[in-house]
Formats: sequence, structure tokens, C-alpha cells
Amino acid sequence: MSETSPSDTPETSGDPDFDAMARDIAEVPAVEVIVTVAVNLMSAAAVKLGLTEEGDKFKDLDEARKLVHALAGLLDASATEISSFHAAPLRDGLKSLQLAFREASLVPDEPGQGPGEKYTGAIYG
Repeated sequence: MSETSPSDTPETSGDPDFDAMARDIAEVPAVEVIVTVAVNLMSAAAVKLGLTEEGDKFKDLDEARKLVHALAGLLDASATEISSFHAAPLRDGLKSLQLAFREASLVPDEPGQGPGEKYTGAIYG
């Protein structure tokens, strides 16, 4: 049996254990953090583009634009830090999101002016 009661554990006391969280983060390679953040941005952008089962329920193109732009910036900035093994599928996903954004827009952006195109170049579709 444990000498601490369940109410004394960090999970139930309401106080986060920042030391434990810092140790956990310290053990994760930077590439994994970058890829995880990129996948989270991709997932959030897909939801905001209405590409999930719920469809238009959560669709918000203004929010999607921000997320796609952030993803493109992250991938551009980290391109030399992550291998092609990690970067290639992320770039493919980014391009798919950019094309989906272009299709969803009632008034499409000029080529090169869409979300993230500052980093990727013009997307045609």
C-alpha cells in the first residue's frame, strides 16, 4: 500500500507537478515535439475547414487560415532540423489543407496569397 492518500496525489489535488512535467518534456526529442505540434495544427485546421465527420458544424475559415499559416511557418522554420522522413508527409498534409482552404473559400485568394503560401509558394488547384 502507498503511504500517500489518493487526495495527496498531484492529479487529484488540483496542483500540477511542474517538476514531473519538465522531466517528461526533457526526455522527448525535439523532432518529436515539432512533429506533434505540426500534427495538432493539421488536425485543428482540418476541423476548422469542415473536413471532419461533423462537417460544417465547426467550420471557420478565418481560424483555419491562421492554423494553416502557422503550420506552414513551423514546417518552413524546421525544414533543416527534421529529416525528410518526417517532413515529407507533413508537407503533403499542408498542401492538402491549402487546397481544401482554396476550395472552401467563396472568394479565393490570389495565387501566392493563401494561408501559408508566403512559405510554400503559390498553390494552384
